Amino acid sequence: MDKIPLVDLQAQYRSIKKEIDAAIQHILDTNQFIGGAPLADFERNFAKFCGKPYAVGTSSGTSALYTVLKALDIREGDEVITVPNTFIATSEVVNECGAAVKFVDVEEGSFLMDPELLKKAITPKTKAVIPVHLYGQSCDMKAISEICGDKVAIIEDACQAHGAKQHGKRVPVTDIGCFSFYPGKNLGAYGDAGAIVCEDEAFALTCAQFIDHGRKKGEKYVHHALGSNYRMDTLQAAILDVKLRHLDSWTQARRKVASWYNELLDGKVITPVEKKGNEHVYHLYVIQSRDRHGLLEHLHKQGIMAGAHYPVALHLQPSYAYLGLKKGSFPISEQFCESCVSLPVYPEMTKEQVAFVAEQVMAFESARP
Repeated sequence: MDKIPLVDLQAQYRSIKKEIDAAIQHILDTNQFIGGAPLADFERNFAKFCGKPYAVGTSSGTSALYTVLKALDIREGDEVITVPNTFIATSEVVNECGAAVKFVDVEEGSFLMDPELLKKAITPKTKAVIPVHLYGQSCDMKAISEICGDKVAIIEDACQAHGAKQHGKRVPVTDIGCFSFYPGKNLGAYGDAGAIVCEDEAFALTCAQFIDHGRKKGEKYVHHALGSNYRMDTLQAAILDVKLRHLDSWTQARRKVASWYNELLDGKVITPVEKKGNEHVYHLYVIQSRDRHGLLEHLHKQGIMAGAHYPVALHLQPSYAYLGLKKGSFPISEQFCESCVSLPVYPEMTKEQVAFVAEQVMAFESARP
């Protein structure tokens, strides 16, 4: 069988080539490289898709998270709680604001933020919580909302969860969510891009000003606040607007691929758990192995480009050595980070490809002592 990539962006492009090419050509013809109608169209359409009134396009998921923290006036002396089994962007933006990062462990099975541990971790210094909808599945937002109440802001890190649902409602379930459109995401740009989605108009305007040097729309040389340049390129907005029209069908295809894996691997390895009331969008399909290195080596030899997201928990990263947190501080996150294996999953994947991947996983696991 031909090589099976972790995600096949070439196959995706071929399926919508005419639409993508036309959108890019329109930007080239009109020279609308910054701002303009294509960006406004995407922001409006993505907000509607998420079930929110406002969306602000940003240069990346990281800048979206950072902008929200700045708009909430998170600063030195404040504390922000998140989880250690995610990409470092979630926590590093907290440091960039001068605030303190505080980690809590995750639930067994779902590996999402544990509300009970969050409840114990909140202090008077806690100004915000960033639950991470890891791999495309949403955290228990009802429990987290009840714990945070009106005093602690919630920023949903939905960078891997475009279109994910909880009890029929798309994320963000609460007021504010941040998304990444990194190329490999379920809704991916052809470069870096991101978005903030929110309920409040004033908050959306504050974010929009911050990402554009503190300017209001239409005012080129008047700067009402100190901001930065975290704008989304109009070219990326045009591409994303095309792809957004296909996202629901791609999500259903991903869920079908996941169901094939579940059927073939059930009882053979530890497979993802979809929590009751959730609709997982399977940005990644992650299993667990006691010999991650050996399994990955075996799969790669078979032309299966599996990976590991994220193999080192954040509190054990060299950059967070200053926290003084040792191995054993967050045992569930650590165990998961050490055993996680991401199998190929993308909408164009065939049942035959899934069967081959599953066959090779089982062949390795059954041969292990």
